[in-house]
Amino acid sequence: MKGACQLLGLDPLNVANEGKALIVCPANQCDTILPLLQAHPFARDAHILGTVHETPVDTVLLETLIGGERFVDIPDGEMLPRIC
Repeated sequence: MKGACQLLGLDPLNVANEGKALIVCPANQCDTILPLLQAHPFARDAHILGTVHETPVDTVLLETLIGGERFVDIPDGEMLPRIC
């Protein structure tokens, strides 16, 4: 998907991706929940993506592949249609 998005100039954060789930839970429960998810064949690749902080409330930072950080912008324009 990464290569296709780069080729087409699309942001992979704004492309539909079916069959995925995002679970938000208290940080002190991650060590319990993550192994339970990974025990299921459909979720064996489950991992922690990030953390939620009280402040700042309107900022999302993404850690880049080289270890830097960038702001995740609010999508502008139309979302891509789902192709089903």
